[in-house]
Amino acid sequence: MSFKFRSSFPLLRASLLCVALGFGVAVSAADAPSTKAAAADAASPSPAVNTSAPAAGTAAPAPAAGSSAAAAAPVSSDPSSSDFKTLDQEVQGLKKDVIDLNKDLFVLEEELLFPANTQVAVFLSMDVGSFFALDSVTIKIDNKEVTNYLYTAREAEALLKGGVHRVYLGNLKVGKHEIVGFFTGKGPHERDYKRGATINFDKGVGAKYLEFKISDKVPSHQPEFLVKDWE
Repeated sequence: MSFKFRSSFPLLRASLLCVALGFGVAVSAADAPSTKAAAADAASPSPAVNTSAPAAGTAAPAPAAGSSAAAAAPVSSDPSSSDFKTLDQEVQGLKKDVIDLNKDLFVLEEELLFPANTQVAVFLSMDVGSFFALDSVTIKIDNKEVTNYLYTAREAEALLKGGVHRVYLGNLKVGKHEIVGFFTGKGPHERDYKRGATINFDKGVGAKYLEFKISDKVPSHQPEFLVKDWE
């Protein structure tokens, strides 16, 4: 009996080995699809990840120049600004009209108050002025004082630069008249200086223009006062 057991043991062992081999083959066949799927998943490329996304707390990059975002920037279209510009232009135009009107009214007033047939105008000018610094002037016509003018430093400087000042404008009847001008200021060596100049003239039908001119008399180092009749 023992012989039979010993003789059958190798056969049983071989049978168990065949059964084990068959079970392993079946398990390998069952796992094959999952293995292939895993291999396919490993071989397939992973989806692209945007590595340029800004980190938390950092500002997003500004759009490039000329991009649609820049082109779509809002443009201020406040209608009130254009209204203010139009109103300012109208105000400036009104100011210019007022200035022109004042000039016309001034000319008309002079023509009404001082008609050409009785008008007389007296002017004052200076040449060089090295020997005389003008302070004031007094004008008399027919022994009657018609004006007395005190000059500021800026006005005196303007005369030295070639300016002409209309000292007097009035009316005179036709005929013979006398005009006298008295000038006060600083003469040579900063001394107080007062001089006068006179002229007799005929007043005709038209307007009459006279000019007092202060100039330097170089040979004598003294100022000279002249009266010129504009014929």
